[in-house]
Amino acid sequence: MAGQLGGQPIFILREGSQRTKGREAQNNNIMAAKAVAAAVRTTLGPKGMDKMLVDSLGDIVITNDGATILKEMDIEHPAAKMIVEVAKTQDDEVGDGTTTAAVLAGEFLKNAEELLEQNVHPTVIANGYRLAAAKAKEILKTLAVKVSADNRELLLKIAATAITGKGAEAHKDIFTNLTVDAVLSVVNTENGKRTVDVDDIKVEKKVGSSIEASELIKGMVIDKERVHTNMPKKITKAKILLLNEALEIKKTEVDAEIQIKSPDQLQSFLDQEEQMLHDMVSKVIASGANVVFVQKGIDDIAQHYLAKAGIYAARRVKKSDMEKLSRATGAKILTSLKEIEASDLGKAGLVEEKKIGDEEMTFVMECHNPKSVSIILHGGTEHVVDEAERALHDALRVVGVAIEDEKLVAGGGSPEIELSLRLREYASTLSGREQLAVTKFAEALEVIPRSLAENAGLDPINMIADMRSQHEKGHKTAGLNVFSGKVVDMMKEGVVEPLRVKTQAIDSATEAATMILRIDDVLSSKSSAPPGGMPPGGMGGMGGMEGMD
Repeated sequence: MAGQLGGQPIFILREGSQRTKGREAQNNNIMAAKAVAAAVRTTLGPKGMDKMLVDSLGDIVITNDGATILKEMDIEHPAAKMIVEVAKTQDDEVGDGTTTAAVLAGEFLKNAEELLEQNVHPTVIANGYRLAAAKAKEILKTLAVKVSADNRELLLKIAATAITGKGAEAHKDIFTNLTVDAVLSVVNTENGKRTVDVDDIKVEKKVGSSIEASELIKGMVIDKERVHTNMPKKITKAKILLLNEALEIKKTEVDAEIQIKSPDQLQSFLDQEEQMLHDMVSKVIASGANVVFVQKGIDDIAQHYLAKAGIYAARRVKKSDMEKLSRATGAKILTSLKEIEASDLGKAGLVEEKKIGDEEMTFVMECHNPKSVSIILHGGTEHVVDEAERALHDALRVVGVAIEDEKLVAGGGSPEIELSLRLREYASTLSGREQLAVTKFAEALEVIPRSLAENAGLDPINMIADMRSQHEKGHKTAGLNVFSGKVVDMMKEGVVEPLRVKTQAIDSATEAATMILRIDDVLSSKSSAPPGGMPPGGMGGMGGMEGMD
């Protein structure tokens, strides 16, 4: 990039920088975005396939979850990263529909490309897309059905829809029941509005025995055993103390030397250390606590004293677990042993150590506020448990969202076909070039039912034609049953999703697509050689985005 001044070129950009502009930049970006969408498209739907991702260390992830796939893929191209963000947002907001969101964004761009070739200005396309997205959300609201937290049947169906197509599908009944029970236990109601925080549900993964052995524990399960074998295994009417400080002698911050000249001095030094630990434990005993969870370490001598006092103690408990314990039992997390008051202790009906698989774990049950529950997930191998956890996470989030919003739509590609038809009608009411963009937007939505059909080995053209004719007749919930290959009423089939899954997917996909569309100049600078003569682009010339050009 240079300007001329009296025959002398003036360089504005650093040497080695790349610049693509105009149509070339748009094509590059759209191509990258389409490539990412294509990568996850085959995982869509009940018959979607899984991906196996191997990282540089040889760690393996096998998954069907769009957000996980895109997160694990090492994506370099900046436009492609935007599609990854769409999936991530979808995952944060709703937990399911991540593949749908990424595929839609790719399809919106693909269709926009056709308009760009007809010389429609990107801004016009972006405006048309925005109009279409706003209209789509209006139409979706009319398709939504109300669901209440008491309608267990419907909640089970929502969970089932989220789990279908993931590795855990074989044990659908177990998972749907676990999900609905867990979510219903942690619902908070404030001013008549329900909220669900999935963080209140802790999932403990255990390799060994089959998925069927998975269970819901009304209380907290902590992956720690008691520190000393002489401690009681079971404590009823537990008074729980949560400590953020170590029950150990503090080391000095600065290097300090202590010179000891005689054995007596050494002995008194050791006695003193023991006395300090004894004092610490005395404070714990005096507080009346009979269960102690410590976030840091517990010294051997302190363990001995605690065991003598018949106190159950666990050390190196995770911070997140401490917070959940605090919520469940009402205990305060203390940073110091100085002043422990009775009000700082939490209560639980039962604390006991149980063996799960080949590991001992601590169960904190019958809490005064059982807003924290735990699910213990079993599975034959590590990868099975991991994928089961991802499926469970999606299901938990979706059921939570359904309880919060109380609105459902049918699945199986039916809302997309309905939107596509209604948006085409809407396009004909517009004058100007936006009309073209709205039509393309409507076409793009059909990628979802088309992918569902393709992944199930059905003929997409016939299936979409069939679905369209059903919708034209007024069957608004007609969708594709991929198992029978027939177009049926999805509401009756029990394939339902929260409304937010669809609105969020359309929202974030539209925003990402319009953002990528409006870019007409890409400047990518490469780092110049730092002092010390390293080659430009850092180690191994890892400059810019050569890989994806």
